[in-house]
Amino acid sequence: MTKISIKSILSILLAKSTAFLSKHILKGGSTFPGKVALKVDKTILKKVSAGYKVILVTGTNGKTTTTSMITNILREKDFNVITNNTGANLYPGITACFISNYKFFKKVENRYAVIEVDEANVKFITEHINPEIITVTNLFRDQLDRYGEVYTTLNKILEGVVKVPSSKLILNGDESLLGKLDLKNPTIYYGFNTPISENSSIDINADSKFCKVCKSRYSYNFVTYNHLGDFYCDECGYKRPELSYSVNKIFDLTPENSSVLINDTEILISQSGAYNIYNALCAYSITKELGVEDNIIANSLQNQNSSFGRQEQIQIDNKHIEIILVKNPAGYNQALDTLCLNKEDFSAAFLLNDNYADGRDVSWIWDVDFEKISSLPIKNIFVSGMRMYDMAVRLKIAGLDKDKFVLEEDYEKLTEAIKNSSCSKVYILATYTAMINYRKYLHSKGYIKKLW
Repeated sequence: MTKISIKSILSILLAKSTAFLSKHILKGGSTFPGKVALKVDKTILKKVSAGYKVILVTGTNGKTTTTSMITNILREKDFNVITNNTGANLYPGITACFISNYKFFKKVENRYAVIEVDEANVKFITEHINPEIITVTNLFRDQLDRYGEVYTTLNKILEGVVKVPSSKLILNGDESLLGKLDLKNPTIYYGFNTPISENSSIDINADSKFCKVCKSRYSYNFVTYNHLGDFYCDECGYKRPELSYSVNKIFDLTPENSSVLINDTEILISQSGAYNIYNALCAYSITKELGVEDNIIANSLQNQNSSFGRQEQIQIDNKHIEIILVKNPAGYNQALDTLCLNKEDFSAAFLLNDNYADGRDVSWIWDVDFEKISSLPIKNIFVSGMRMYDMAVRLKIAGLDKDKFVLEEDYEKLTEAIKNSSCSKVYILATYTAMINYRKYLHSKGYIKKLW
């Protein structure tokens, strides 16, 4: 047994007991055990994470999916891996993850921890852990009442990165905010070398339109989505950094999956959308840096199972349901692009909440391009959530047929309406707590087997 203080032992035992009670009585609570542990021993994370090779995954969108992809690839390689797959990505939740995997009489050797971390919590984690790798997926406006604008989010992340100058950074090169960072860390970039469409100008509602060096407007060789792409500044010469890993060709993009060429390897990604190509590219870059072979990465990525509201697929009677988490304009627009790939009729449900975890201010829905789906063959339009009337107004203004609207806040009645939909395919686009709460309801009815 590794030498550990009585206080630390008590901290771990209390956390494990709390986790057991939370799981079997409260059916949840993946963060609370960490809070209990930290009350007893403020440095417990350093002790329970000792011996792990840690990969931190942060950024606005794609953290959970990217974390899952990296974890599955490493397990395919037969690496010993733990992860916070419940999405508990704050300091207490990450502490709870390590404690749940802690064994008193077993020393950790050659074990990896792939950890999703909230952008504002990076600085708390790197106070106790020196990661092998830190990756940043992207930076979009998200929960403005909590994070502020994108530069604020970037600064929160950098507060944590500067504490660990030896950690390797693997960053999205198409994200203009992540170039020219004044850091000592070894840094490599990934991105697209091929356009998804012919678009070479960013939308008026895009997040980072102006050069971080001289504040002039960026130009683009191409835009992938929002402000991501092959950017450059005509005024000062700042441009996208050289890419070590890149998407060099897109063979196919469907509502179910995509087929791309990453470096020299053809890869089928079992989740759809440009944002999942980025997630897969990030996972590819990290696992290649860890020495995993292309064939293992490719095999894993084509067999990824979506879960926990990230294009999660379930069956409700004879309806094929796909739940998509949406939490900001950039991510929502990508979800709508997935809907646009459909050639057959479908129905859609839009769930909007305004709890703290969603962001209290729901005005961001007016920056989402719902107009792009107004001409799609959507047969039934279900609207729910605490702010369903706000969502209904936005959809009506976007040009969707109000005669197809079904507004229902009660989950039982909403589910019955979905069962009676005229289409077998139904998309559910939900903000975070709406997704969590509706999944809990579906779990209670047996439609979802695994809650967390």
